[in-house]
Amino acid sequence: MLNLSQNKIRDKINQSELYSMSMMHSHRFGRIVAYVVCGMFGLFFCIMFLPWQQNIFSTEGSVTALYPEDRPQTIETTIAGRIEKWHIHEGQHVKKGDQIITLSEVKDKFFDPELIIRLNEQLESKNQVIIATQNKVKAQEAQINALQNAFAYSLEKAKNKVKQAQLKNYSDSTDLVAEKINLQVAINQFDRSVKMYEQGVIPLVEFEKRRLKQQESAAKLVSIENKYLASKNELLNTKIELNSIKAEYADKISKAESEKSSAIAYGANSEGEYSKIKNEIANITIRNEQYIIHAPQNGFIVKAIKAGIGQTLKEGEAVVSIMPESPTVAAEIYVYPMNVPLISKGRKVRIEFDGWPALQFSGWPSVAVGTFGGRVEVIDQVPSKSGKFRLLVVPDEHDEPWPKQLRIGSGVKGWAMLDEVPIWYEVWRQLNGFPPSLKEKPTEVEGIGKKGSSDKSSDY
Repeated sequence: MLNLSQNKIRDKINQSELYSMSMMHSHRFGRIVAYVVCGMFGLFFCIMFLPWQQNIFSTEGSVTALYPEDRPQTIETTIAGRIEKWHIHEGQHVKKGDQIITLSEVKDKFFDPELIIRLNEQLESKNQVIIATQNKVKAQEAQINALQNAFAYSLEKAKNKVKQAQLKNYSDSTDLVAEKINLQVAINQFDRSVKMYEQGVIPLVEFEKRRLKQQESAAKLVSIENKYLASKNELLNTKIELNSIKAEYADKISKAESEKSSAIAYGANSEGEYSKIKNEIANITIRNEQYIIHAPQNGFIVKAIKAGIGQTLKEGEAVVSIMPESPTVAAEIYVYPMNVPLISKGRKVRIEFDGWPALQFSGWPSVAVGTFGGRVEVIDQVPSKSGKFRLLVVPDEHDEPWPKQLRIGSGVKGWAMLDEVPIWYEVWRQLNGFPPSLKEKPTEVEGIGKKGSSDKSSDY
């Protein structure tokens, strides 16, 4: 039973008929299963040491354009109007400047077809008013100059009269003083003649002559005194006249200055109205050019937002949407904030597009089928509404080009490729919930958020 003897009995008996003997032998199937299991464990152990490329997976995204001017846009009307004619249909290719729609006016302010002609007439009339006001200002300036010259002449003349009156008054005062002396002399002589007449020294005739002389001197003194008072009054009158001339011309010049200021103010107001009419003419001229809406760039008409003839539009209301002709395609994907520090501009990304059959091995991108290479071009500085950060991925120049059939808005999935690690490390990291690791610090994002950068990606 223990199979220790050299004498074998296997060939002498039928072991299959003996239950105990059959149970002592191992089955070949069991050995095969054992070999397979051991081989699988060995293969799994070897696989655990194969390289695995870490990556950051994005579950949402879409195809977009890298630059804002390449993205779908709506064409709005600048003015309010009524649709009169469509020049395009949906899906049509248009070039920059092609007519899209023709509008007609809906505001009664602009109904007059000869509005610009009438405004030009108003402009010419206002120009004539400005010219007349300028001439009036010049006339007022001439009048002021004439008044100033007349004032200077009249003032000098009045001053001369005052001076003459002063001299005359001085002369009369001198004559008055002299006459007073003469009167005193005549009185003295008469007093002496009285004594001499009483003593009989002089005759009566001589006495009467001296009395007459005294009386004539007294009368002359009164006349000279009156003359002096008259000259004094005349001096006072000339001074009053001088002040009157000053007041009169000050009033005239002030009035002329006031009229000049009024004319200048009226002219300034007229010039303001003139500029306002010119501005209105320019605005209406530009408005007339807005009745036809043109394509802003080459592209395809996607959808007519407004339809029909006779429908009214408001200012700034969208009419049609247009897709630019040759956009710079990019993939817009989103990653969680915890993974953003691991991503830098230029990082390699694998992209899977909706509608393209693909077999993706995220850790072995070299064996993936149906995916396309890309690189990170833009990393947003702030998260989106969903709390994730947006990445813009552009095609990798050193990889297979992206399909030409891509349309803006198509769904994408992306994997940002990081460093290579063994598979056992990746399994251990995933089981423990650790983030991916990098061998080197990510490079700084260049051209993002810098003022004056010539790279269009800095606009993001």
